[in-house]
Amino acid sequence: MPRKAIAESAAKFDRIRRAHQSEVAEDYVEMIADLIAETGEARTVDLAARFGVTSPTVNAIIQRLQREDLVETRPYRSIFLTDAGHALAKEARARHRVVRDFLVAIGVPETIAEEDAEGIEHHVSAETLTVFAKITNQD
Repeated sequence: MPRKAIAESAAKFDRIRRAHQSEVAEDYVEMIADLIAETGEARTVDLAARFGVTSPTVNAIIQRLQREDLVETRPYRSIFLTDAGHALAKEARARHRVVRDFLVAIGVPETIAEEDAEGIEHHVSAETLTVFAKITNQD
């Protein structure tokens, strides 16, 4: 395989690995924002229920999000988004909306488009997202 092809392959998989790393953080900050909007607070138990995982799993992820300055927690209190967490949640929601709307525009039923967008939104390139936004008049 020529060096250029090897470099292109490595770059592609590097982008995919980075997307996988940010996927959980994006899902969690988005869900925290949703819970705060719906109920006024985001608690570990609520996140565990929504994601179908255990509280220790949520606690580990919340600790990671704290290290990344995306959330703040206080003992025996709710989970709060930092400014960076709010920005990431807003960005993830916007990407999700563009992908979902594009899928609906090409004929995917809305419920399936909503579900599929949840996975695609984390892996779509900025260039592809721009095209999706143009097609759905969100540019």
